[in-house]
Amino acid sequence: MYVIGTAGHVDHGKSALIQALTGIDPDRLREEKERGMTIDLGFAWLTLPSGNEVSIVDVTGHERFIKNMLAGVGGIDLALLVVAADEGIMPQTREHLAIIDLLQIERGIVVITKKDLVDEEWLSLVQAELEEVIKDTTLAGSPVVAVSSVTGDGLPEFLTTIEERLKDTSPKKDIGRPRLPIDRAFTMSGFGTVVTGTLIDGPLSIGQEVELVPNAHKGRIRGLQSHKHKIEKVLPGRRVAVNLSGVSADKLFRGEVLTTPGWLRRTIALDVKLRLIQDAPYPIKHNAPVSFHTGTFETLAKVRLLEKEELKPGESAWAQIRLQKPAAAVKGDFFIVRSPQTTLGGGAVIEPHPPRHRRFHTPTLERLEVMERGTPQEIALKTLEAMEPCNIKAVVTRSNLSQEEVQGALEALVSSGEAIILGSKGLGPSVLLYSSAGWQKLSEKARHALELYHRQHPLRQGAPKEELRSRLNLSPQIFVHVIQRWVQEDLIIEEGTSVRLPSHGRALTEDQKKAMENYLKALQNNPYSPPTDISIDPDLLNILIQEGKVTKVSPEVVFAASAYEEMVKRVVETIKSQGNITVAQVRDILNTSRKYALALMEHLDQVKITRRVGDERVLR
Repeated sequence: MYVIGTAGHVDHGKSALIQALTGIDPDRLREEKERGMTIDLGFAWLTLPSGNEVSIVDVTGHERFIKNMLAGVGGIDLALLVVAADEGIMPQTREHLAIIDLLQIERGIVVITKKDLVDEEWLSLVQAELEEVIKDTTLAGSPVVAVSSVTGDGLPEFLTTIEERLKDTSPKKDIGRPRLPIDRAFTMSGFGTVVTGTLIDGPLSIGQEVELVPNAHKGRIRGLQSHKHKIEKVLPGRRVAVNLSGVSADKLFRGEVLTTPGWLRRTIALDVKLRLIQDAPYPIKHNAPVSFHTGTFETLAKVRLLEKEELKPGESAWAQIRLQKPAAAVKGDFFIVRSPQTTLGGGAVIEPHPPRHRRFHTPTLERLEVMERGTPQEIALKTLEAMEPCNIKAVVTRSNLSQEEVQGALEALVSSGEAIILGSKGLGPSVLLYSSAGWQKLSEKARHALELYHRQHPLRQGAPKEELRSRLNLSPQIFVHVIQRWVQEDLIIEEGTSVRLPSHGRALTEDQKKAMENYLKALQNNPYSPPTDISIDPDLLNILIQEGKVTKVSPEVVFAASAYEEMVKRVVETIKSQGNITVAQVRDILNTSRKYALALMEHLDQVKITRRVGDERVLR
């Protein structure tokens, strides 16, 4: 299934041509019929002599309604540039041709209408002029046909030409991520909400859950129609009407994109390659305001030039478009920028979710060059570097490559050592990946953080894992896999809740060793009521705890390990013999004070040896 779109100056017979071909009047609004002028998108369909059906989008030619024209021309496979024989090339002929060229529509037919109003000599002059005008555009070399919608002269040849042009036209790609840029949303009696558009990038089916981006409304497909026929499933490249449940038409607008939930994100900035048309009336300066159009979406925007102070007519440059309203766009989407009066230029989206860039920054410009023209492997690597760590799904979404292309590219990158996998040996859909450069950068950052920690706390066994995770700004889920890989690489040594560099070792002075010995003796001299006013360096105390020589049961109370083990033994034996124990009984059994008995029992509750029931403790 293919979509044909008209283009051309107002009153050059586009709608009349469509009606003559199809028997369908594409002007659906009363105002259009009264004025005899198309002001919004019209739709029809046609069965070719071969039996194949095509959809037709008829656009307005009036300069005041160019934004409506742009909403319809984006998804077409074949452009019909319509020029009236009695008037020839006019301003909107040139502007529509420039738009077709900017949108990289490579299949076209130049249709000279109203041939019944001129003689053959004049017709030949118009044809020669048209061939000259299109020679430097994507329509260069397109066939030129002359027809009369009134007499029917030339229409059979025109139909044959359409069929010939569509024969070698590649079908719309199917990468399993359907997008339907909405050009109409309305309520139909007995059905509810209906939206229409040209489907790209993937199929839609009845019963499917869908999301509308950028406003995040969700619904479900109740029904599908194409050319007024009910269908169960629609493939990309087809005009379709979608009947939705769960969302009201008054919440939807032209420019939203219907898709499957969870992958398409709204954006307010786009990295683009911007080309100014040769006929642009003036250069675009840095931060120039424009009207931005992509698919059926439009908004005001500013152009941040990344490598020039101004972009002159006929020139191209890297830019970042800052949008006034959020859009739903992916890499490779074409766009147009306009002033209030005329089309200025356009190009393709290269990065749909970029950070704000420094201007004239060579690495940024080099990365954009790769993202524009690189191989799938190069694009996957640059995408990974911008998002790491991430999984295959994230690379697919951001790069707009197919799942198969990304899978193959990442496998090659892992094989060549340019990317690494965390937490798995296989490249499954949920595994996390880093570029080798990104992994090296993260590892160096971790090494420096641990070196600093070891210098600041030379007596500590290592740095708490949570502190290192916080410094590296990693999520707990990712940090677990990162630590595992560093242990495998011998970058760090993991010891309980802390980590250290392999080179880190505690070197105690004689004074520090003596202080630890004196502290331990003081605890052992009064094992069940140890002194709480003895001062010791917290790091030295931690060493004693890590070595298992003391047990800290509260911020104030520390027991020698041998005393602690004896106390626990007596408490457990008592509970086993009588079923429970109170703090007072612990105090008496150990011949100590309530302060120590209470600290001990609260600690045993915390380590799940005992459990408090009222004023008593029982074994867990």
